[in-house]
Amino acid sequence: MTESPAQTARRPLDPRWFQIGALSSLLGWGLLGLDFDLGGPQALVTVVTALGTQALGDRLAGRKIELKSAAITGLSLCLLLRTDHLALAALGALLAIASKFLIRLGGKHVFNPANFALAALVLTTDAVWVSAGQWGATAFLGFLVVCLGLLVVQRAARADVSLTFLAAYSGLLFGRAVWLGDPLTIPLHQLQSGALLLFTFFMISDPKTTPSSRAGRLLFALAVAFGTVLVQFELFRPNGLILSLVAASLATPLLDRLLPGPRYAWEHPRPGPLPERSFA
Repeated sequence: MTESPAQTARRPLDPRWFQIGALSSLLGWGLLGLDFDLGGPQALVTVVTALGTQALGDRLAGRKIELKSAAITGLSLCLLLRTDHLALAALGALLAIASKFLIRLGGKHVFNPANFALAALVLTTDAVWVSAGQWGATAFLGFLVVCLGLLVVQRAARADVSLTFLAAYSGLLFGRAVWLGDPLTIPLHQLQSGALLLFTFFMISDPKTTPSSRAGRLLFALAVAFGTVLVQFELFRPNGLILSLVAASLATPLLDRLLPGPRYAWEHPRPGPLPERSFA
């Protein structure tokens, strides 16, 4: 049985293509116009290693090679991971993709790949850091518009996670500022981070590693927001976003068990009646 051309035309475009386009555009803009602290060799090594590891993993698993998610992971690492060693950049990409195949529960990989790699490296070596303040106001506002547009284009598949986290995290930052008597320019500045946008719209919203039910996703987003503030302002550690997401991801299998929901599929047909099928 094969799909007719009419059926194929009704199938929505895989949302990962929009993500790849957004991340690629931002990376190109950063390298050529914003003077990102990132060399072309590191970007190339990171993306090629991510794609190669994905291809090898798919081949060993005996399934069709699928590179779109690996491209998103590689591009995300290019935008966030900084190191003076190409070997560590390659290791980050290798850890990210390998985690999808090796750390799984209930048929799902547990961690967002890029987030897992960043957490593993910043916890184990001082030669890696996460770049958060390289954007500038123009780049931040431009990327914010793109991220919000992606929510519309992707039919808000996981918009609930992104928006709940952003609302909770913003509320906690502003509430803390009011409690301490700080000027509100402080939380405003803390929210104007390109790394925060990447985290919110490309990591915490990863449909393959967030809970399947809406109730589970809302609890998940709130846990990440509270965990981030705890790490930053109580434990006084950097990279609170990354470390909090890694910790919260460990609870996703439990949330899926307690609050079950339909598992997300990247590609699915549009709702509504379909044209007559062609059998061949």
